[in-house]
Amino acid sequence: MNIYTETLYKNLTKNVPEFVLQGFPGIPAGYYGLVGTFFLFIYLMLTSGNIFILVFVACERSLQKPTYIIFCNLAISDLGFGTTTLPRIIAKYWMSDIISFNSCITQMYFVHYFGACSSFLMALMALDRFVAICNPLRYPVLIKNANIAILCSVLWIGNLLQLGAITSLALSVPYCGPNVIEHCYCDYISIINLACADITPTKPISTSIAMTVLWGPLFYIIFSYVAIIISVMKISSKEGRHKTFLTCTPQLLIICLYYLPRSFVYMAFAVGYHFETNIRIALVMMYSLFPALINPLIYCFRTKEIKDTLMRKFKQRQLSVNGKTLSP
Repeated sequence: MNIYTETLYKNLTKNVPEFVLQGFPGIPAGYYGLVGTFFLFIYLMLTSGNIFILVFVACERSLQKPTYIIFCNLAISDLGFGTTTLPRIIAKYWMSDIISFNSCITQMYFVHYFGACSSFLMALMALDRFVAICNPLRYPVLIKNANIAILCSVLWIGNLLQLGAITSLALSVPYCGPNVIEHCYCDYISIINLACADITPTKPISTSIAMTVLWGPLFYIIFSYVAIIISVMKISSKEGRHKTFLTCTPQLLIICLYYLPRSFVYMAFAVGYHFETNIRIALVMMYSLFPALINPLIYCFRTKEIKDTLMRKFKQRQLSVNGKTLSP
């Protein structure tokens, strides 16, 4: 047993058995049922929207294209993140705010895993748009279903390994108390701040992992959209420019909501700045749950091909119903 493994083993044997999720401070206990119901509504909206996208694309062969394969992977990631966090938040307000140590560490791992997958999937989406707009003649050659499936598989598997490092860092320090997590669910920053040891040596590693996951895809996304904007400005048709900008604007909104607050929170942690609890939780909720909730609307229901397919299905169903009504 090497020194690191021995230290990890000792830490695991003397950690607190459970954590207490504080949630939003200042909410009276009498409103817990209402808060839990609100988050249940959010969870139902998130799951129904993303499951609809998965089922609709799976059943509609005309939509089984590279762009929609990426959409489906993003929907899976959003479902995973929502299912990892929201049931635990609902349980905190409806039943108990106590979570076992092992459950908390497991939740932390999947919170950051699905977050990392979403980050790289948005970069993959930017790649798809970049090739489609800036190099349309090579799009059928470069962006194939098989190529996108391989890239998606690589990012899912690669993040499994990469986020294992975050878990190892969290487990490399002891947690002997206090055990109150100033959040609605377990994430790395909330947990590591409760360590009974100096966490300064872990900060460069955790920050570098976070910045790789965040800024690597973000820099590529910025490059892609700058190139797209330059390419669009060269389009002679005003209508063509307007149409292309309309396609990209919703995606840019989601990208800003996802990356900017997240980068701000992680950099504040790296330099030792501490937000007021309510502000930090609100920021985290905004960049984690809000994009997952509205991604189906932004990426799919505003996509012309999906809207046209939905309208065609609706008209076919209407004609079928009318035909049965008119038949003797």
